[in-house]
Amino acid sequence: MKAVVQDRYGSPDDLEIREVDKPVPAEHEVLVRVHAASVNARDWHLLRGDPYIARLMMGFRGPKAKIRGTDFAGRVEAVGSAVKRLRPGDEVFGEADGAFAEYVCAPADLAEAKPVGLTFEQAAALPLAGNTALMGVRDAGRVQPGQKVLVNGASGGVGPFAVQIAKSYGAEVTGVCSTRNLDLVRSSGADHVIDYSREDFTRGGQRYDLVLDLVGNRSLTDCRRALTPTGTLVLSGGGVFEGGSLLGPMGLLLKAQARSRFVRHRLLQLMAVPSRENLATLRELAESGKITPVIDRTFPLSEAPEAIRYLEVEHARAKVVITV
Repeated sequence: MKAVVQDRYGSPDDLEIREVDKPVPAEHEVLVRVHAASVNARDWHLLRGDPYIARLMMGFRGPKAKIRGTDFAGRVEAVGSAVKRLRPGDEVFGEADGAFAEYVCAPADLAEAKPVGLTFEQAAALPLAGNTALMGVRDAGRVQPGQKVLVNGASGGVGPFAVQIAKSYGAEVTGVCSTRNLDLVRSSGADHVIDYSREDFTRGGQRYDLVLDLVGNRSLTDCRRALTPTGTLVLSGGGVFEGGSLLGPMGLLLKAQARSRFVRHRLLQLMAVPSRENLATLRELAESGKITPVIDRTFPLSEAPEAIRYLEVEHARAKVVITV
């Protein structure tokens, strides 16, 4: 089968489209014929080996997992001996290492029935970004109807999902983005939009019950200024402001943990953990029309390196998807 393989840390130029052996599912896995896979910031972080501290787990000289990609949507081709819930032919979506390939083996508990009414491309856009948004809004943010929520980075991969999910929980949502993405954020359902090139949300005077920071380009002090006295700041991604290339988001996490002991605000670093239950919730939200994946561009598998380059360099709007 064809797959996008990475032997060493570097740039998209270091990725190769190769013929590799088709994987065989273990007893608790399913083999999925991939129809679409989406690109996440995680992919170019793994490609670059950034932040450096993460190489202790990813592999010091090069990535242990050689095939890139995480999000997938496709049809089940075969199931392991212990898998009873899924059958060959089922349309599924989920998360598994090695999704930028014609086939991927995924843990059965990280694959869920594809939302009815969504294309494979739309379904592939959901898992990692949708789960991050869901856990940020529902679990960490504990959003309640009528609360004010601000999403910093509302036009990225996670942002449109965060806006839509917060709206589904009855919140009044403000999205922060660049000038060119104002209409995109409005179309996602935001009640208010802020063009960060013209207005600083941390100095505008409005206070929010939840600030979901998906960019990491503002200090904790700046973000806290936008919170109500007992508001919550959820940090997800970015973190260059505090941690640089060495620690990345970990620098922001450590500072937030240290400071949270002395302030009334809840300061949290979101670590999104994939789960079938959350995939099922995302499926239900999609089937009810409460969330709709937004896709910026699609690339064929042969152009996967260019898809990652586009996400990293061109500041893609919403999701970038690879078709297989």
